[in-house]
Amino acid sequence: MIIAYGTGLICLVLMILNFISVGIAIRRAKPRRTPLAPPVDAPAVSLVRPVCGIDNFCEETLGSSFKLDYPSYEVIFCVARANDPVVPVVERLIAANPQVPGRLIIGDEKVSANPKLNNCVRGWDESRHDWVILADSNVLMPQDYIQRLLASWGPKTGLVCSMPQGSHPQNLWAEFEIAILNTYQARWQYSADGVGTGFAQGKNMLWRRDILEAGGGIRALAAEIAEDAASTKLVRRAGLKIHLVDSPFEQPLGKRSLRDVWLRQVRWARMRRKTFPGHYAPEILAGSALPVILASYTAHLLGWNVLLAAGLTLGLLYASEIVLARANRWYFSWRLPLLFLLRDLMLPAIYVDAWLLDDFTWRGNAMSVREEEHPSM
Repeated sequence: MIIAYGTGLICLVLMILNFISVGIAIRRAKPRRTPLAPPVDAPAVSLVRPVCGIDNFCEETLGSSFKLDYPSYEVIFCVARANDPVVPVVERLIAANPQVPGRLIIGDEKVSANPKLNNCVRGWDESRHDWVILADSNVLMPQDYIQRLLASWGPKTGLVCSMPQGSHPQNLWAEFEIAILNTYQARWQYSADGVGTGFAQGKNMLWRRDILEAGGGIRALAAEIAEDAASTKLVRRAGLKIHLVDSPFEQPLGKRSLRDVWLRQVRWARMRRKTFPGHYAPEILAGSALPVILASYTAHLLGWNVLLAAGLTLGLLYASEIVLARANRWYFSWRLPLLFLLRDLMLPAIYVDAWLLDDFTWRGNAMSVREEEHPSM
């Protein structure tokens, strides 16, 4: 009986933590009714976007760079190779939007094993302003994109970021990725931010130039395999905080394959395990797998219906995620609760994989999180 009470109590605590994370995300990620106006003393901003290949919704995401309601900003696109198929797209967008200063920089500087960071270096060097945003090519920027990032900057801030909000799925596996990105990863990231242990997210990063330069400049981000992990450590060493923007920015997904989703998730997991092993270790507690196991075992010990206990636990956890998606007007379909279940069956496998394996491929580049392959660490 004591064991049953103990496992039941642990299950209850884990469920409460899940509900708290949902509540935090509802409060932080609630969409604004009207776009945020630029500040009266709006500083000039450089927007640096590394590009590589043709992403889904490429025209829309890159084109959104020129539709921002902000008085003074420049857009710098960076591409590693002149023959990249995205080059004509970028050149066409720059020519069609002369009202915004735009440039395309061709050629990277290999400072690390991270091709994205290599692609950003020259853009950072040639940017003209003291505030610099590094934004992935697949981010769909709302018109108040810059002011929303600036609004999250405080006296002790060293970096402002936004995780992706998955949107515009065009098949089942894109919906599956939404089940991972939105109501799972986003809420736990907001929870970490809420207790003052926010992590950088490389999708959108607002820097003040002097902070990054004081830490060694953009080339110092080569200290880790992932530039966002290096950014997190650099900002923390400076005694500053990383904050998340209220209401994350969209990443339109289009079509995905299960293999795409799996490889992306294991890549991120392996990098988290390598760069922050102490924070990665408790991730196994974040999904529904452990609460369901504990609830089922407690029911077994007490002579209750095990399947009913498991079903009620899943129902409560998934109902809270549905409330989160609905409250924040994120994408939702009747298939998502079933995809929540598939996600939570996959997460333990990803967790174990990340502890056992080091290598991965990203955009055709063979990479590894092994220490010996990163002598700058």
